Amino acid sequence: MTVGRPPRKGAAYNAVVHPVHVGPVTFGTGQLVLIAGPCVIESESHALELGHAVAAMARAAGVPYIFKASFDKANRTSLSSFRGPGLDVGLRVLARVKAEVCVPVLTDIHEPAQAEPAADVADVVQIPAFLCRQTDLLVAAARTGAVVNIKKGQFLAPPDMRHPVEKVRASGNTRILLTERGTSFGYHNLVVDMRSLPQLRALGTPVIYDVTHSLQLPGAGDGRTAGQAEYIETMASAGVAAGVDGVFLEVHEEPSRAPSDGENALRLERLPALLTRLGRVHHAVQVTS
Repeated sequence: MTVGRPPRKGAAYNAVVHPVHVGPVTFGTGQLVLIAGPCVIESESHALELGHAVAAMARAAGVPYIFKASFDKANRTSLSSFRGPGLDVGLRVLARVKAEVCVPVLTDIHEPAQAEPAADVADVVQIPAFLCRQTDLLVAAARTGAVVNIKKGQFLAPPDMRHPVEKVRASGNTRILLTERGTSFGYHNLVVDMRSLPQLRALGTPVIYDVTHSLQLPGAGDGRTAGQAEYIETMASAGVAAGVDGVFLEVHEEPSRAPSDGENALRLERLPALLTRLGRVHHAVQVTS
């Protein structure tokens, strides 16, 4: 797709997309998938409790679900910010969530050496937006054979993501997801150009909209990232209306106590109503496409 040329009506659904299977969950065949969990693993008990709660809500709404949490937040604003339990402990927690909640799990990696151990547990290995051009990281993730979810860098135009995609494909892995998480817009702000969603999907991959991180205000909290959680429902609905294959949300029972991304996380009790709303939007888009 040529940059600057408006996509065809319904292009997000009309693009030829290679479906991606993640256990019982499939992206790219018309279903809307939920990826959700805490930003970072706080404790084993918290991850299990939140995973069970979100899974029950997703089942009630008829939405396929993948649990997400980070074992290490390597790009925190401040050196003193909580980063998580680390690779070994974090992967043990994710393995237990996967086994006991009975859902696929997703986690992010920051170094090539983390790819193989992470993929031994996680069904989806995620490449953070700031690292989406790191060739060694992409190749290491690709060679695990796991699904690779690449977040679009805040500094890239959507069609530029063809290069990270090709790095993974050339390394022997076609199980690729792309995630939109906003674009830098001056200082301390991000915007989401909804045209990016069909443009990403035109690369042949299912597309996820990361509502949580697109509502960050990077560095705006005096040594931490602030956020605008009040716009979660609005932006999630817009993304689904644009034809995404999945929605990425960070969820917490008490966002004010979350050690990471609390200001742009969805309060757990609000998730059922949001899933109902998104289901209706998704159905309307499917019917009219």
